[in-house]
Amino acid sequence: MRRALLLRGALTAGLVLLLFALEKLFPHLVNPYAERLMILSGINIMLAVSLNLINGFTGQFSLGHAGFMAIGGYTSGYFAIRFGPGILGALGATPADPGAGAALMLVLGLAIGGGAAALAGLLIGIPTLRLRGDYLAIATLGLGEIIRVVILNIDAVGGARGLNNIPGYTSFFWVYLLVGLTLAVHWNLVRSRHGRALLAVREDEVAAESLGISTTRYKVLAFAVGAAFAGMAGALFGHYLRYLNTNSFSFLKSFEVVIMVVLGGMGSLTGSVSAAILLTLLPEFLRPIKAYRMVIYSLLLILLMLLRPQGIFGAGEPRYGALRRLWPGRRAPTPGAES
Repeated sequence: MRRALLLRGALTAGLVLLLFALEKLFPHLVNPYAERLMILSGINIMLAVSLNLINGFTGQFSLGHAGFMAIGGYTSGYFAIRFGPGILGALGATPADPGAGAALMLVLGLAIGGGAAALAGLLIGIPTLRLRGDYLAIATLGLGEIIRVVILNIDAVGGARGLNNIPGYTSFFWVYLLVGLTLAVHWNLVRSRHGRALLAVREDEVAAESLGISTTRYKVLAFAVGAAFAGMAGALFGHYLRYLNTNSFSFLKSFEVVIMVVLGGMGSLTGSVSAAILLTLLPEFLRPIKAYRMVIYSLLLILLMLLRPQGIFGAGEPRYGALRRLWPGRRAPTPGAES
């Protein structure tokens, strides 16, 4: 066990150093367009994995994930614009040349954006997660749109004009560091005692209640954790584009993330990662077709769901033998094992 922990720590440190090296070499390795696609893929991975915790592992059906992304993006962007100059000034830096202060500002923005989204998820989840099925889907869809409309009418964050001049702190290193954190947190959560409770809620809420599991508490936990990571994805998104508009967080964005979860497999982290990358890159590869791009994109999705209705990876994960030895622990129970 001790050797495995040392190997795990060494692997984690090695991956962080690799990301840092890639960050420095990136301008010489890829063009800005390829870098943009990789960064957007990473942000979509965070969104898909965090929604999979709610929809896949807990068995709920949320259609308002873009709302939490918006909360994180706007909160982090406003914080950087309003308080960033003062914080950087105290460090002897300026917004034009933040230096090492850029990392501090991004970390603060991620914490504040993720925390605000988690708080919103908690406040929204307590009343709405007593609902089930279609009723929950309709409620979360409505709440996601309410969040968007409220932001649209707040002049302090730009209103209909959008939020401009957000500092560009997001980089390849930070996106994929957060992707790694997202995967690590969700991997360990679903394999913990709390994760087994979430799976029990997914399989049969009545049976879970009879076993003494507080289904509402665990559903709210999944909702808050998923919302927090969606908020951090929104913060990265805002600091990358340097501009936010509520049109980026409409129902269509929520629906896009739901498609990623369903296509990859409900309850599969590997599936969420694969589907997020696929659905980010596929429209770009079809761009030369222009007018027929979205038609072919839709037909490919329909064909894949007909041939593989359970998603690319179903509800499981590939057997990563070497990684399982480095990250030992209880395996996630198979569906139905909790009943």
